[in-house]
Amino acid sequence: MMQAFRTENNYRNASRLSAAELRAAMTSREILQSTALAFDTQRQLRFELGGCRAVMPFGQCADGADTGSVRDIAVLTRVGRPTCFVIEGIDTDENGQPFYRLSRAEAQRMCKAEYLDQLQPGDILPCVVTHIEPFGAFCDVGCGISALLPIDCMSVSRISSPADRVSVGQQILCAIKSRDSQGRFVLTIRELLGTWAENAARFAAAFTVGETVVGIVRSVEEYGTFVEIAPNLAGLAESCPDLHPGQAVSVYIKNILPEKMKIKLVIVNHALSQSHRFELRYFITEGHLDHWLYSTPESRKRIETDFADMACNPA
Repeated sequence: MMQAFRTENNYRNASRLSAAELRAAMTSREILQSTALAFDTQRQLRFELGGCRAVMPFGQCADGADTGSVRDIAVLTRVGRPTCFVIEGIDTDENGQPFYRLSRAEAQRMCKAEYLDQLQPGDILPCVVTHIEPFGAFCDVGCGISALLPIDCMSVSRISSPADRVSVGQQILCAIKSRDSQGRFVLTIRELLGTWAENAARFAAAFTVGETVVGIVRSVEEYGTFVEIAPNLAGLAESCPDLHPGQAVSVYIKNILPEKMKIKLVIVNHALSQSHRFELRYFITEGHLDHWLYSTPESRKRIETDFADMACNPA
């Protein structure tokens, strides 16, 4: 049976399998997962599988750990967390007790060779956000292999922090924006969140006006306040110096101008009691993109992504 590659924490739980099932998984090279119980003084992760001890030497804790390119902290933080692996073999200790030898590094190499290395810019794949930095979010794209989702690839609308769009542990869809000569991905999500017209059409059929909706302040300028009303759509309201980025407000949609890709807003309520973050609404959920055009046909401003060009010119 062909191996299905997933993000970490989405494989079969080895701790619940019988000895016969574990042996079958070892023979078939099936990727399993279990929670790491400790990182011991011999620099190995310890597990328990079906009542039997299992160990993962440091060099097998991640692809590259055996060459020194993986820091101890990256392994230490696996303790208490589901960790994927293949069973490399069964040995006996000095007391004659059997134990399993595990390798997360081999699972990651399999994932790269059989799955990730086959993907190209424009391909859509599921990811899980693992941690957030000011410049972007790191995502698990398979077996704990990490890829960067930069903040400027999270939205056409300007956001001040990746946490405005995603959270740690969140399952999201991304497209591959580019890959370097080592096969490392840069991800993007904004192309999956709809064009200007697709988002604007959500608020009123055929670009009519008059709705009042929740918005999030993204920037306050002398000439006006930019308020996001969907993950890929922002409008301009009157200048309000008392507002700040990230603040939730209610806004009245005064006018929608497709030819200029502009939405005129009026702030109705300056002080909503609860914070707000838009749920991601995907307009594309699978397959491949060669080209994506955000702009309307009438607009002189072109916002677009050419994935085909990135595939021909890797970073």
